[in-house]
Amino acid sequence: MKIFKDINETARKDWLEKTLSALPGGLRLLDAGAGELQNRKYCNHLSYVSQDFCQYHGVAGGLQEGLQTLAWDTTNIDIVSDITSIPLPDVSFDVILCSEVLEHLPEPTHALDEFTRLLKPGGVIILTAPYSSNVHMAPYHYCSGFSKYWYQHHLTQRGYIIRQLIANGDWYALLRQEISRLGGLERRLGNWSWPFAYAYVLLGMLYFKLRADKPAVDLACFGWHCVAVKI
Repeated sequence: MKIFKDINETARKDWLEKTLSALPGGLRLLDAGAGELQNRKYCNHLSYVSQDFCQYHGVAGGLQEGLQTLAWDTTNIDIVSDITSIPLPDVSFDVILCSEVLEHLPEPTHALDEFTRLLKPGGVIILTAPYSSNVHMAPYHYCSGFSKYWYQHHLTQRGYIIRQLIANGDWYALLRQEISRLGGLERRLGNWSWPFAYAYVLLGMLYFKLRADKPAVDLACFGWHCVAVKI
C-alpha cells in the first residue's frame, strides 16, 4: 500500500535531467558508480562512459538487511573497477557524474581525489548524495549522508569552485517521507498494530497538506545537489 509520491527521487531526477541536458554536446562524461545506468538517458548528446564495481546484486546477493532491490543488473557497465582506482589516464574527462554513490564508499574523499585526477582543468563535477538515508544496498552502506559543509570543505580543498549547491527538500519533506514508511514497515514486520500505523500516516499526510509552507533547509533535507568546476 503506497500512499505517497517519492518526492526525493522525483526532484533529484528532474534536477539531473535539467543539469545534464544543459551540458554542451560532445563532452566526454564519466558516470562513476553508474549501477543500472539510470542517468544515461539524460546523456545522449554526450560521449558517455560508465563505471561501477559491479559487486552489489540486490536480494539475489543473499543479504536482506535494510532496504534492498530485488535485483541489480550491471552487465552493461563499460569499466568495472574500484571507484578510487579507475584504470584510465589523467585528465580523461570533461564531466564526471557521481549520483547517490558517496554513501556506499568506505572512504568517499578518496573518490574525490580520483575524480580530480581524471577531470580536465575547467571540467565539471556533478554530485548528489543523501543528507540522511536509511540503510540500503547493504552491506555496501557506510555513511548516512553528507551536509553542504562537506562539499564546501572537501571540494574547495581540491581546487574546485562550487557553482551550485542546492538542497533537495527540507526537514519537513524528510519527516513526511519517513512517516509514510511506517504502515508498510509495520505490516512487513508483522506488528499487530499495523492498521493503526496506516491511520497515523494518513493523519500525518493531512497535516503536511494543511501546514504553512515554511521550509527548514538549515535543519535537514533529503540531500544536496552540487555542481563544481575544477580550476
